[in-house]
Amino acid sequence: MRAPIAAALLAACCLMSGCARHLPAMNDEQPVPRPQQIVSFDPLYGQNCSACHGSNGQNGPALDLNNPVFQQLMDDATLHRAIRDGVPGTQMPAFGESAGGMLTEPQVDALVAGMRKRWATEGTTRPAQIPSVTTTLTGNAAHGQQLFATDCRSCHSGKQQQVTDPTYLALVSDQALRILLIAGRPDLGHPGSQTGWQTVANGHAASDQDVTDLVAYLASLRSATPGQPYPGTADGVAQAVSNDPARTRLSAQPTTQSRTEK
Repeated sequence: MRAPIAAALLAACCLMSGCARHLPAMNDEQPVPRPQQIVSFDPLYGQNCSACHGSNGQNGPALDLNNPVFQQLMDDATLHRAIRDGVPGTQMPAFGESAGGMLTEPQVDALVAGMRKRWATEGTTRPAQIPSVTTTLTGNAAHGQQLFATDCRSCHSGKQQQVTDPTYLALVSDQALRILLIAGRPDLGHPGSQTGWQTVANGHAASDQDVTDLVAYLASLRSATPGQPYPGTADGVAQAVSNDPARTRLSAQPTTQSRTEK
């Protein structure tokens, strides 16, 4: 009887010793940092920015941050404010604690510094002729339509590039459109105002007024109620409601009073 018990104890000891060799040793001298203490760019960007702006600042649904022209357009204060407070009228939310987000001021600073270090081209200065990020000029939508026809339509006539779609335009602000026109989207093959459209057509880079007019034209195509009126209806929502099968079945049911009278 004692032999089987001894064998079982020996086997248990062997198993325990094997586990001890594979499990990492506990180290109480290296505690896991609290989220607010993380100020390294990689984890901060990966957890808060990469889903929209791409894993390396490119090929995401939002603006590509890995774009030297974009980095030239934005100063540190503007980038900091956009991350901390968000950008009204766009899908960019606020990440700073002061605006209801989760990031501290040092963490926002770390994101700005990391973007500059990795994606801003060192030793370059902002071109003198590049349009400004903001403007006080008044846009001329008619002239913007002419510019679109000569410099944009050749690329934006396909189904996958319909920037004139009112539904798309409802998702982007005038400011976002302006930045896209100036900085471009190199990751998607979209040139900026200094390297692509206008330069080929008219022999000069786009001016501040040109960009303003294009934004005015695109803004004029927005719909106050994206997705309506519904296709094949005469009066939009009202007709769509009347064609709703659920409402049709409901209206066909007798009321309580009519059932009682019967």
